[in-house]
Amino acid sequence: QVQLVESGGGLVQAGGSLRLSCAASGRTFSNYVMGWFRQAPGKEREFVGGIRWNDESTYYIDSVKGRFTISRDNAKNTVTLQMNSLKPEDTAVYYCAAKTGALLSTNWRQGSWGQGTQVTVSS
Repeated sequence: QVQLVESGGGLVQAGGSLRLSCAASGRTFSNYVMGWFRQAPGKEREFVGGIRWNDESTYYIDSVKGRFTISRDNAKNTVTLQMNSLKPEDTAVYYCAAKTGALLSTNWRQGSWGQGTQVTVSS
């Protein structure tokens, strides 16, 4: 049973930066992919990007590419979402998820999810 806890959210002005952390416990992650999702008011939950644990390969959606960076720390069992050049449209609750499988085809709904952390970007 993987447990995930997000931290690092907050209020920033447009153009600012935030770093979100997802602390994972309970398992090893050699066969896992880790994902970041976000959900803005009135919108469906959106896949932002993810990382394959064992080789650190990453994927990002176009709207965050070049601004967001996902990394992991094997020793700390932590996944980080570094967000730069933030825009008001990035405002959302951000969630991390963990699941065995492939980065783009895994069934995230069957994985483990954190509680979420609020990111608010003011204009």
